[in-house]
Amino acid sequence: IKKRQQDVVRFLEANRIEFEEVDITMSEEKRQWMYKNIPEDRQPAQGNPLPPQIFSDDRYCGDYDGFFESKESNTVFSFLGLKPSLASKVSVIWQTFHGILEILRLNFP
Repeated sequence: IKKRQQDVVRFLEANRIEFEEVDITMSEEKRQWMYKNIPEDRQPAQGNPLPPQIFSDDRYCGDYDGFFESKESNTVFSFLGLKPSLASKVSVIWQTFHGILEILRLNFP
């Protein structure tokens, strides 16, 4: 999980996409928001979704596998709902739940 987290953060930093880390360990409301806003067809068969889960405002982008595939195919900005030249603010929301569980939530000005 930590390697996936670092991969996403490194990408954001390398592409100068501003982000903010928010710990939702203590926020049941934010944790429930994450679970509720992952489309049913993208939910795991058992247990909770694995990190990271990526959102653009309230639009679900995908999980780490989707992020990685888009990075490999050079379509990650599209995956994130961004234009490559558009400066954006990204909030990285962290949760500790049997290890580190994170959500990326993109906020546009």
